[in-house]
Amino acid sequence: MDCIFCKIANGEIPSDTVFEDDNFKVILDLSPASKGHMLILPKTHARDITELGEDIAGKAIVLAAKLGKASMAALGATGFNTLANTGESAGQTVFHCHIHVIPRYDDASSIVSWVPGQSDKEVQKETAKKIAECIR
Repeated sequence: MDCIFCKIANGEIPSDTVFEDDNFKVILDLSPASKGHMLILPKTHARDITELGEDIAGKAIVLAAKLGKASMAALGATGFNTLANTGESAGQTVFHCHIHVIPRYDDASSIVSWVPGQSDKEVQKETAKKIAECIR
């Protein structure tokens, strides 16, 4: 497999490492959205978050919280975004699951935002039903 994030996570390609354990390597993003933008890279390959095992996924979200809190203490961030792009339409460009932890600062513009839409009560009920039927 020729996966750049596998190579980084397993130490074949150097990186600015923030944290590492048996399951993850956390690096600074080379194209940061803000100062301290980090990527949580699982050491085992999964295409995206839908292929990540529940145990690793749970550990990843706990790690994301610790990293966000650390960015607030170390860098003066006043908040942080945690996100995983899944699929090209969602902005995923490297197909190895990775979770972004993006420190936010009071003087910066919004990075992750959208214009709130309108919802119809019946459409909401039908949408919830369709999704619920597909949860495994």
